[in-house]
Amino acid sequence: MIGGFGIWELLIILVIVLVIFGAKKLPEIGGGIGQAISNFKKASSEPDEIDVTPKKEEEKKES
Repeated sequence: MIGGFGIWELLIILVIVLVIFGAKKLPEIGGGIGQAISNFKKASSEPDEIDVTPKKEEEKKES
């Protein structure tokens, strides 16, 4: 059992999803979800961007 769901519950959910979306849409949905997860992992592992905005003249005079 995965998270309280048995095999029969998962099969019923799969049948409902097939009826709602159709067999042709499922690969597109799966690909979209996979790409979104991949982009999220990539974005979370990249270092933060460097701020390159120029300082105001007042801040330069104080330094």
